[in-house]
Amino acid sequence: MNDTTNSSGSTGSTNSSGSPDTASSPRAARPEGPLISDVLVVGAGPTGLLLAGDLAAAGLSVTVAERRPHGISNMTRAFGVHARTLEMLDARGLADELVKRGRAMGRMNMFGRLTLDLNRLRTRFPYVLIAPQYEVEQLLERRALSEGVQFRYGTELLGLRQDGEGVTAELRGADTGEPVSVRARYLVGTDGVRSGVREALGLPFPGVAVIRSIVLADVRLTEEPEDMLTVNGSGDSFALVAPFGDGYYRVMGWSRNRQVPDTAPVDLDELRAIAREAFGTDYGMHDARWISRFHSDERQAPAYRVGRVFLAGDAAHVHSPAGGQGMNTGLQDAANLSWKLAAVLRGRTADAEALLDSYQAERHPVGAMVLRTSGALVRLAMAHNPLQRAGRSAITRFLKVVRPVADKAIGMISGLGISYRAERGSHPLTGKRVPDLELTEGRLYEVLRRGEFVLVTPRDGRVAAPEEATCAHWKSGRGSTLLVRPDGYVAWASDRPDAPGLHAALTRWTGRA
Repeated sequence: MNDTTNSSGSTGSTNSSGSPDTASSPRAARPEGPLISDVLVVGAGPTGLLLAGDLAAAGLSVTVAERRPHGISNMTRAFGVHARTLEMLDARGLADELVKRGRAMGRMNMFGRLTLDLNRLRTRFPYVLIAPQYEVEQLLERRALSEGVQFRYGTELLGLRQDGEGVTAELRGADTGEPVSVRARYLVGTDGVRSGVREALGLPFPGVAVIRSIVLADVRLTEEPEDMLTVNGSGDSFALVAPFGDGYYRVMGWSRNRQVPDTAPVDLDELRAIAREAFGTDYGMHDARWISRFHSDERQAPAYRVGRVFLAGDAAHVHSPAGGQGMNTGLQDAANLSWKLAAVLRGRTADAEALLDSYQAERHPVGAMVLRTSGALVRLAMAHNPLQRAGRSAITRFLKVVRPVADKAIGMISGLGISYRAERGSHPLTGKRVPDLELTEGRLYEVLRRGEFVLVTPRDGRVAAPEEATCAHWKSGRGSTLLVRPDGYVAWASDRPDAPGLHAALTRWTGRA
């Protein structure tokens, strides 16, 4: 991902969303450079690629600027694709192909005492898919290219300015090395933990380093572990092992007794020693195709929107690798933001500012929740003294016995349990994730591939959907009337005919009734 920093500007005025703004007022900049696209996305990781593909599929012009040269593999630590993310990819026609490339794991073993059964998840994808991040990127890049996204690889962001009409970004490409100013109506920073976009906005990134000197590798094993994702800790170390399905395993390890900088040399012997401490065996690991050392922070930007500039993915939040939620949270950021930007740019919303502000309102609490849950998991793994380890044992026993609590925990990690706050007086389903309903027109997530709202009614419901929505019907013939957002969440619902309520919901969300 793009990891440039930026020295432009200091915190100044505030924008319409009340966030600190370095250059968003009309006095801060004048329109400069050619208008290259409706949206400029900085960063071509999974978050940026999904966002760009969505916007282009909606008929908008999109440019992606990425510091890495094209073809340079993004060998990062992300390797697990959770159920909710697979549903998002299903709504884009990509999930089935990714599932064929990865390894579905229906169980997670934690600390030798607790096995979480993901098969209980109510979804088409009741598992975590073990698939390296570059596989996800390949699919998303292919889709983005097919939709007409323009890529500028080998290009870094030097600075940005914004005004009431758009954003001026100063870019420098590897081809000429000369800065060039370009314009877009909106800009989204998906450029990772060292985000140049976030730096240019003058936004802080408060937090701490939660764990240091983690060793990560893809290896072959002489002894195959049980067919599940396994995590265990000994007090002085913890490790994780997960099969990719191609003969290689992702192994992650940490030792309290080996705390060194990220730049310190690392080899397979170090990871073998950690695995023996955590698992009692190193499984005969050999033939590492890559190995690295990294540290993990817990940080979150206070604002995901500053005027016409947005942050998503690691540019907005980073956390420990526990639970494998990083890439998944970023992809869901993109799915939340893309349809809102598209609606505003296509003039299909009654209140553009309120819709854009809802990205912060919905996704910032989710980012904070992920920081809490992943932080709790990694601290359980790092439990050291007898009291901490006794607490971990008590928690795992409780989750093993009290199934509803365990199911809720699985729901949050998988993303299926995440919902958005609804206005007071709304139907209980408002803001909730919609499962893959069986409709007379097919599966809901197949219908969502059109990128539109879906109005789901009983078969005898005499409702004509507006141009910006697709009308579908319960296959069972009976059910609540649901207005489903393009990202698969309920915008409005009613258990009985409610023409005025539906009229208001359609006007609010689609700009027409």
